[in-house]
Amino acid sequence: MSTSPPALRWTWARFGDLGVHALHDTLALRCKVFILEQGPYQDPDGADKQSWHLLGYDEAGALQASLRVVDPGVNYPEPSIGRVVTASEARGGGVGRALMEQGLARCHQVWPGRAVRISAQAHLQRFYGSLGFAAVSEVYLEDEIPHIEMLWSPR
Repeated sequence: MSTSPPALRWTWARFGDLGVHALHDTLALRCKVFILEQGPYQDPDGADKQSWHLLGYDEAGALQASLRVVDPGVNYPEPSIGRVVTASEARGGGVGRALMEQGLARCHQVWPGRAVRISAQAHLQRFYGSLGFAAVSEVYLEDEIPHIEMLWSPR
């Protein structure tokens, strides 16, 4: 039986346009997942200020998913998608796929014809592969978590 992901209200903003409430929601969700669930590391970084941020809110106004699209030349020569996060209660129902599809659509809109790079947690390689990303590195440790660089190339 196939279920569709819950309807989320997607909002895009550059860092300076997020507003304090959206910024708080984003950092709180990222902290909950990246720091409390996965272990300590420096989450907010300079790339946040040079990125598009996508926020997915549920009907009650709670942030359920977020990612950032980093401008080309900041982390990689290509635009990159990172800080992909879904709330624990939103996992397993397609929210992550919808989130990434929104992220890729923004990349295509802002930088048409450009490849998109990610630094994926290695255990999610098959998921990202299903979205068209291909591994372009060996597995490496980033913040003590195995990662792999992957690239989506325009067809």
